[in-house]
Amino acid sequence: MIKPISISLSPNTERDDIWLAFKLIFQPWRWRKGSVEVRLQQEFKGFSFNSGRSSLMAILSSLGLEKGSEILLQAFTCNAVPNPVLWSGLKSVFVDVNEQTFNIDVKDLEKKITLKSKAVIVQHTFGLAAEMDEIIKICQEHNLILIEDCAHALGATYKGRKVGTFGKAAFFSFSRDKVISSVYGGMVITNDPSIAEKIRQFQDKCGYPPCLWILQQLLHPVLMNWLILPTYKIFGKYLLVLFQKLHILSKAVHWKEKRGLTPGYFPKRMPNALAILALNQFKKLERFNQHRREIAKFYAENLGGQLDEGNIYLRFTIKHPKAHEIIKQAWQGNILIGDWYTSPIAPYDTKLDKIGYNLGSCPKAEKLSKETLNLPTHINISLKDAQKIIDFLKQWR
Repeated sequence: MIKPISISLSPNTERDDIWLAFKLIFQPWRWRKGSVEVRLQQEFKGFSFNSGRSSLMAILSSLGLEKGSEILLQAFTCNAVPNPVLWSGLKSVFVDVNEQTFNIDVKDLEKKITLKSKAVIVQHTFGLAAEMDEIIKICQEHNLILIEDCAHALGATYKGRKVGTFGKAAFFSFSRDKVISSVYGGMVITNDPSIAEKIRQFQDKCGYPPCLWILQQLLHPVLMNWLILPTYKIFGKYLLVLFQKLHILSKAVHWKEKRGLTPGYFPKRMPNALAILALNQFKKLERFNQHRREIAKFYAENLGGQLDEGNIYLRFTIKHPKAHEIIKQAWQGNILIGDWYTSPIAPYDTKLDKIGYNLGSCPKAEKLSKETLNLPTHINISLKDAQKIIDFLKQWR
């Protein structure tokens, strides 16, 4: 097996997505401003940006909060959430998680509310909807603004209602290993007209990312699927590192983000070329999510676990005391299972002090970061692939 079973590395792309990206490489006049950016926003009734980070910055900017105001958010997340808080001149207060749902622990949330607390960012981790009834009640009692982080959960529901429709605003991510992918991309939705107007003004000031950055994203699905993945076990993995070092491809997380610093391409609008990729994927959303549910059901039947029909299972996450060892051995066997999250604030080499996280403040999140691993559910994972993963895991049971 030369091509790996992979949870990331352009997981959502199908043949039409790859050809679309390839054609766009030779159409630079369509890269930045264009009509498809507008069409994508109309589909969502929202505002598009080049990432979830830029999207969250737009929301925070629209709230008009005083510098130093506290934003409550869960640990067991990516630095892409606390960084925009930091970049906006605000303070992240990290809340522990529920070990069963991987989402914010409502009891710890209440404990960490202070007079400086202004908003709560609720993450629907791995496509599993958070306990919105309890969270909404807490927000109402303490006059907190509710923001939904739907980066993992486009299409998921809570008690029959779409996630992203419970708070003042919500943001989505279209990065390379999210529900739909344009390699980079994000969207903001809100039900508040005054916030919408401020987000529109923020978007107008952002401008578009540079053409070289756009080209890097267009090259990603092409090089990944035509060159890197087919040769991964032989030399593809080394090509990936080389292309990133030569800046032919961009990394998912810039080194500056791991130190709480802002890369120059945030915040920016969503370029038209990436909106074209995102819109093509958005048309497949229901099929993608149905496939994820079917693969998750297969894992649950063989490995155990309770499923909820409203969840979309971006990744099927299991716990094991030797999770890191399992991930390492699987990778050696060309099965690239997931490592979200091997640190309470991922990636693992994030400087926690620079992000404002204090070790020991969220013990359950820290425990989960040592004991969780994720199994792929995306459209390119077949039941045969899932069975191979299950067979590999049986030796660890």
